[in-house]
Amino acid sequence: MKKSVAGKTIVDKTKIEELLFRGVDTVYPTRDALRAVLLSGKRIRLYLGIDPTSPHLHLGHAENILMLRKFQDLGHEVILLMGDFTGRIGDPTDKLAARTQLTEKEVKENLKTFKKQASKILRFTGENAAKIKFNASWHSKLTFEEVIKLSAHFTVQQMLERSMFQERMKAGKPIGLHEFLYPLMQGYDSVVMDVDLEIGGTDQTFNMLAGRTLLKSMKGKEKFVITNRLLEDPTTGKKMSKTEGTLINLDDEPNDMFGKVMACPDELMLHIMELSTLMTATRIEELKNKLKKGENPRDIKLVVAKEVVSLYHSGKEADEAHAEWLRVFSKKERPEDAPKLKLKSKQISLLELVLATGVPSKSEARRLIEQNAVKINDAVKKDGNELVTLRPGDVIRIGKHRFFEIA
Repeated sequence: MKKSVAGKTIVDKTKIEELLFRGVDTVYPTRDALRAVLLSGKRIRLYLGIDPTSPHLHLGHAENILMLRKFQDLGHEVILLMGDFTGRIGDPTDKLAARTQLTEKEVKENLKTFKKQASKILRFTGENAAKIKFNASWHSKLTFEEVIKLSAHFTVQQMLERSMFQERMKAGKPIGLHEFLYPLMQGYDSVVMDVDLEIGGTDQTFNMLAGRTLLKSMKGKEKFVITNRLLEDPTTGKKMSKTEGTLINLDDEPNDMFGKVMACPDELMLHIMELSTLMTATRIEELKNKLKKGENPRDIKLVVAKEVVSLYHSGKEADEAHAEWLRVFSKKERPEDAPKLKLKSKQISLLELVLATGVPSKSEARRLIEQNAVKINDAVKKDGNELVTLRPGDVIRIGKHRFFEIA
């Protein structure tokens, strides 16, 4: 390992190769071209953009933030861009219908703890601190004339090439004009920040390449793009999501986070190891070989769950969560510190009770009930309309790993 001539970056061939390959799908224009720049010791500016469509960052975000951290450790300038403007437009990526647009108030509310959550990975103080920027600071100042000039860099045909738009047209579903503007706005972020590199998931390829097009045509500058593989179940191809019940948030409590990892499909473990932790390639390969030799997948999950909680909380909390999971789920006991649930009335419909535990929507609550995932004092409850009478000390169980005690 050696420092660059300029003394601002660290040139470490092993770490650079990991950046170019671990979890990476494609590098634009080429992997060799980016490798040459990084090995030259040049300090580059790179960014990851996140739209605050919910108050939580999750393991899917963590994959890309971890890559930012690795570039930061090598001395490069990293920016975490908050899409407080683009988040109000709604990214059409992979959507068969237009997103519900968020209000400015909703976006600000969602952003309140983003920096705190991201600081579990990135350093925002000290040497080579990561920067946070907000794209409303420039997008909200654009005049209509300027938007027209920006849009002239793209054609309608280019926009219609997007697969999700093709699918919508085949299905006779509408495409909003504002959805055409989304990649334009994301592309303009690259121009304003004058970046050398943008990173994101493969689902963001079109949007990130729009920035490459704009930067080249407006400033004559080449921009690198790294697309990372998505954290998804290899058996179904579905991303970790709230809808699928597999979302693991960075601000989940340690016990909850540990339990959620344990509840993930076995096949997802290898992806979590590689994409959302700092486990070494050697350690990952070791665990892969254990699986191939027939070791119980549950034992591998325990290792991964501890690694995840250690990274996003602490080693001590990971040990405690591990012990608690074994106590509750191996010995069929209840957690000692189940959150207290206070209700306005001790008689409540089962559906409203599930919502009171923090389940985000009625549709999700109904799904849990229909899947026999709701228990009161170990008794499965199947009717969302049932009026249940609760007493202090009664235990509500939601899914495999969430417990609440009636206060």
